[in-house]
Amino acid sequence: MLDKAPRIAVDAMGGDIGPRVNVPAAVQAAREGIHITLVGDEEVLRGELARLEDVSELPITIHHASQVVDMKEKPADVLRRKKDSSIQVACQLVKNGLADGVVSAGNSGASVACGMFVLGRIKGVERPALATIMPTEKEPVVLLDVGANVDSKPFHLAQFGIMGDVLARDVLGVDHPRVGLLSIGEEEGKGNIMVKEAYDLLKMTSLNFVGNVEGRDIFTGDLDVAVCDGFVGNICLKLSEGLARSFGRVLKRELKRHMLSRMGAALSMRSLKNFAKMMDYAEYGGAPLLGLKSILIVCHGSSNVKAVANATRMAATFVEKKSHEHLAAELSAHAELAQFGRNRA
Repeated sequence: MLDKAPRIAVDAMGGDIGPRVNVPAAVQAAREGIHITLVGDEEVLRGELARLEDVSELPITIHHASQVVDMKEKPADVLRRKKDSSIQVACQLVKNGLADGVVSAGNSGASVACGMFVLGRIKGVERPALATIMPTEKEPVVLLDVGANVDSKPFHLAQFGIMGDVLARDVLGVDHPRVGLLSIGEEEGKGNIMVKEAYDLLKMTSLNFVGNVEGRDIFTGDLDVAVCDGFVGNICLKLSEGLARSFGRVLKRELKRHMLSRMGAALSMRSLKNFAKMMDYAEYGGAPLLGLKSILIVCHGSSNVKAVANATRMAATFVEKKSHEHLAAELSAHAELAQFGRNRA
């Protein structure tokens, strides 16, 4: 554990709602002892803090940033033309040792780009991966990559498996995570060329690799880490989110249809609330970008206060557990896989 509380820089201007969500979320985290630096327009942020009660004694500081990144801006343009944007300044604070991690609900492409080029990658990592934590029938599962890399090579997937293993251990508290490779069949030899070669590489690691898994296996709870490239992972994530929302709407409609169903819903309210909590993305807050020298968590643009607060808590846990050091050590221990993978790719 660190001798001091984690210091998290919050991109307070990012997201669809911006400071109206990010500031109260950061205040929630600060009430738990996390040191917060709000990055953005100082006048606006002070105004948002003034709307909240009992914040004067909290460990919150403001670092002014004069520019805001639009949700539709291209990452390359942000890096070149908006060096004083809240997301780039937040990452720079970490690089300069003034913060330990970053949370942003802003432009995800810009956040990933700033993470890679400002925070920097762990030695040996070519492609950082976005990981998401998804609910299952039992314990949550880590799915990665979910969008940072739409084109991957076999050794990238092997590294994703190592990254997901560390996240499951440190953040979810799983002692010996079961790591599976997402494919079109469970048998060895199933999948495209990339998946087949990634399978061979993952077998060479010290991971608890359980082989190929299918999409339906993600939600059984019999897996702790599911590995795929960012193209497949993003589709899987968005499909799951859409299915959960549609299922919720259909269930709500059917429960209101008849008197008996309304009575049954009233009797089952506690179970329904527990189910809704399980399916709520805000429970975990955001997607960590793994493989960087420091932690960056990317939240939904439409994140609410609960989501950003939980993302900040996750970033603090990552810092407290020194997970970036664990990542670097595990990747270094499997350094030969990258070269082996490059030769085969």
